Amino acid sequence: MGNHTPKEEEKDVIESVMYNYATSVPELEDENKMLRQSVESLKKELDRFRKTPLLVCEVRDVLTEGVLVRLQNGNSFLVDVSNDCEPLVPGDQVLAEQKNLTILKKITTSSKFDVEKFVIIERPSTTWVEVGGLAYQIEEIKEVIELPLKKPELFKKIGITPPKGILLYGPPGTGKTLLAKAVANSTKSTFIEIAGSELVQKFIGEGAKLVKEIFDLAKAKSPSIIFIDELDAIASVRVDVGTSGEREVQRTFMQLLSELDGFKNLDNVKVIGCTNRKDIIDPAVLRPGRLDRHIHVDNPTKEGRKEIFKIHSKYMSLEKNVDIDRLLDKMDLFSGAEIKAVCTEAGYFAIRANRFRIKHDDFAKAIEKVRRDEKLEGRDYMHMFG
Repeated sequence: MGNHTPKEEEKDVIESVMYNYATSVPELEDENKMLRQSVESLKKELDRFRKTPLLVCEVRDVLTEGVLVRLQNGNSFLVDVSNDCEPLVPGDQVLAEQKNLTILKKITTSSKFDVEKFVIIERPSTTWVEVGGLAYQIEEIKEVIELPLKKPELFKKIGITPPKGILLYGPPGTGKTLLAKAVANSTKSTFIEIAGSELVQKFIGEGAKLVKEIFDLAKAKSPSIIFIDELDAIASVRVDVGTSGEREVQRTFMQLLSELDGFKNLDNVKVIGCTNRKDIIDPAVLRPGRLDRHIHVDNPTKEGRKEIFKIHSKYMSLEKNVDIDRLLDKMDLFSGAEIKAVCTEAGYFAIRANRFRIKHDDFAKAIEKVRRDEKLEGRDYMHMFG
């Protein structure tokens, strides 16, 4: 720099500053642009957090002065419609602003429920051979369910209408569900299983809609069998109801009666209700034209217990000293489910002793264990069955 004059040095400094400025301005502008975009994005995110959620409503009627909508809590209101909203018809699902319920837009919903979340849909593999000790019940269910599904033309020729459904009732674990699955398999029907308690929904009207959709699903997948376990949860004797929950159960029950009345006897849909408490079932669902055939599924007789025991011990390795008749006497008043439990527990006793064959004592100890476990759960055999 010693060779440069002061003016030249000043000129160099100015040029350096100008160069640095010229190169830094675009970088600063780019950085500023990115910061502005970040701020804008954060503002939009904050707006999303502050935005009032929209309500889902159902259009009940379209009137000249507005639209009548119903909220999920059951309340109905006459409201305005946004200019941007497409034409509406009763039954449409719409989004409404919370403050004054102005309808903003229609939403597309194929169904109020994903009904398959509430039911078990299958084609069972259970056969009649796997059902022991229920010869009379099998004959009854074959006549009422299997024959109309396999040979509907027979009933047309004779000129009679078969029952739409049946009620299976009796103590727990006696094979009611097994019977329903076996007849579904023998008729190659879709088996739709649902617990009565699942039909009782939280919001007004939802249980009734679920019942309707189950029957629609059954018709779409026919031939089909609708198996309603714990029927007493929705079909118990009606009393004066006070709470909203009790009223909702009644709405669901009335929809069930409506569906039973709505399809023809020779449709490929049959209904099997199941309960442990027939005494509290409302007579309205049991009258002719609905679930008019009632089949009692009780604990098996000794001969029945023998059949069930053979089914569950078929693949077990038994010692020669196993006296089946003595074991069956000890299992008096046992249900089919308890006999199965005895076979399982006997197998565990053999495993604990590091054996592959099961002795008579294993079964004897298993019987005592199952009986003890049932008593601990509060079951009194003599009180229940006399």
